Order: sequence, then C-alpha cells, then structure tokens
Amino acid sequence: MPKPMSRAAREAFLREPRPAILSIPQDGKGPLSSPVWFDFEPGGDFWIVMQKDSRKGRLMQVGTCVSLCVQQEARPYKYVTVEGPVTAVVPYDADTDLRAMAARYLGDEEAAGFVEGMRETVAKGNGIKVSFKPARWLSADYEAT
Repeated sequence: MPKPMSRAAREAFLREPRPAILSIPQDGKGPLSSPVWFDFEPGGDFWIVMQKDSRKGRLMQVGTCVSLCVQQEARPYKYVTVEGPVTAVVPYDADTDLRAMAARYLGDEEAAGFVEGMRETVAKGNGIKVSFKPARWLSADYEAT
C-alpha cells in the first residue's frame, strides 16, 4: 500500500520539472484536462502560463477551482494532486514569467529560443499567467511501502 508523502517530500517532488495535468471544470461537460508546465513556491501559489484564447484560457476565471496532477511514470510510482481556487489571471511577461517557466523545463539555452518563438503571442497580448492557491492535497509514494 502506498504511503502519503511528507510535506518535505511532496515539495521536493514538485520542485522537479515534471509535466502535469491541469483539470478545469466546464458547464454541462466533464472537466477539461490538459498537460501543462507549472511552477510554485513552497507555501505559496502554483502558477502556469497559457494563451488566453485557448480552450483552457477561456475557462480560467478568478475563483474557479482547478486541480493539478503531477506524477512519476516510472517505478517507484509517485504522485501529487492539488486543487484550489484560481487567485489571479494576468498577462504574462515574456522576459520574466515565460522565460522562467521555459528555463525550468528546457534549460536556459533552449528557453531563449522558446521565448523568441512566442513573441508574436506576447505582442498580441494573448499570453496569460494563471495562479491558484493550494487548498487540498493528495499524494502517494509507492516506494515508501
């Protein structure tokens, strides 16, 4: 039987650049689930970036409760899910927000090219940074059994 992660283990797991699945409620349908890059400060909010005219971007509103699932797909299996309300939806800054997120997942060198490739989106004002506050956690570590 897997064991829940300690807070320290959960935070260490989430500091690694793992893609996550974001789920957002939709009226009259099941939730929209989409892969995303994320970041967070332990004890603070999670944040993600997206295009505001995307399907997920159009669903993002302050107060909407979202959930994020982060997993380790290889043995020993581990996962963390977190859910909570969206606290902010603001335009992102390409040279700070987008570059930081891209560097987390791609490294500094590739991040520069990624950001340059997104300049048109930024120029159109289509990029948004969405923050949400963790309210409920669930985790499992199959290595700890």
